[in-house]
Amino acid sequence: MGSEIPGFDAYGPAIAAIVPVIRDHAAQSDAQRHLVAEVARAMARAGLYRVGVPQNLGGGQAHPLTQIQTIEAVSRVHGSTGWNLMIGIEVMGALASQYPAEVIGPLFEDPELIISGALNPLGRAVRESGGYRISGQWPFASGVHNAAYFWGQSVLYEGGEPVRGDRGPVTLEALMPASEFEILDTWHVSGMRGSGSHDVRVESLFVPDRYISHVQANRPYATGTLYQLPPYSRLAYNKIGVALGIGRAAIECFIELASEKKPRGSSRPLRERPDAQRAVAEAERILGSARSYAFEQINELWDCVDRGDWPSHKQRALLQLSCSGAANEAVKAVETVYSAAGASANFESSPLERCMRDVLVVRQHIMVSPQYTDAIGRVLMDLESGTFLF
Repeated sequence: MGSEIPGFDAYGPAIAAIVPVIRDHAAQSDAQRHLVAEVARAMARAGLYRVGVPQNLGGGQAHPLTQIQTIEAVSRVHGSTGWNLMIGIEVMGALASQYPAEVIGPLFEDPELIISGALNPLGRAVRESGGYRISGQWPFASGVHNAAYFWGQSVLYEGGEPVRGDRGPVTLEALMPASEFEILDTWHVSGMRGSGSHDVRVESLFVPDRYISHVQANRPYATGTLYQLPPYSRLAYNKIGVALGIGRAAIECFIELASEKKPRGSSRPLRERPDAQRAVAEAERILGSARSYAFEQINELWDCVDRGDWPSHKQRALLQLSCSGAANEAVKAVETVYSAAGASANFESSPLERCMRDVLVVRQHIMVSPQYTDAIGRVLMDLESGTFLF
């Protein structure tokens, strides 16, 4: 993997130290529908948001598996906290690679820096002298309540019409301070309640050139294998850390419940019933197999890029398959133990109830949705994928 890459052991102790903070505030985060500030600050001070940030900016520049394991460990405690961490790792890692160090470096001097973002071109940018005038509204801005900045993507307009390039509308990203955007109270949901994935809106905000990036050009300032990976692959693999962490938490919760619960009409604990034993074994197989396959494909993609090659359509399709599959199989694993737990799992006081509603949300994200399975199949049979992802 190279000397530039710290392993998960570099972050494990920091995560262990803040687990009580995450656990103690999980219910409050869910109730207020965004992460408690104390939790977000604790993760920032521990350096967790910077796992994917270039080393020259004080980040870990870590291998994807280290990023996934970090997210997985936090999601095992609380899914919404893990989701906020995942978004922060993705946004801060990608953003830091897209600006010159002399521009972005001063921001990263703040040990509590958190940046939210959305690489979804729902804004409108108009060129003006020295910068761009930005207007737009972006949904699903997870973690934005605790963020100092929002990094939003827009389509460039000229003369009232979108500017088109070789690959469709020309896009750009603007880094906007919290004082300049509005958070709309839109996150009224069942799963991932504490993620704070509300909408962000700006109206006619001028953003100077130094805070404009061009992800579409695919010319990162940062060097290293991590920043040469296919962009959409990078947006897929970290999602599975949340799903796998929630799946692991569900299995652990079920084992604890089965050790204590005596089903109605029985004098023996649930764990002594064959159906409970079968359920935990099946859930373990489902989750472990999905995790191993995803890690295998991610490593293969990494090794290809690390050699200086560009991954083939098939390699990118298989990575997508493994990530979509991991999200889907995590749902199956949670469903398996949830069903075996009986009526107890349906109460809001049960950790399994939260695991079930949270893990379903991960699978709904476009980057790990099962909707691309047919496209993957086309690639495997030497046909065009018909999608922008691979």
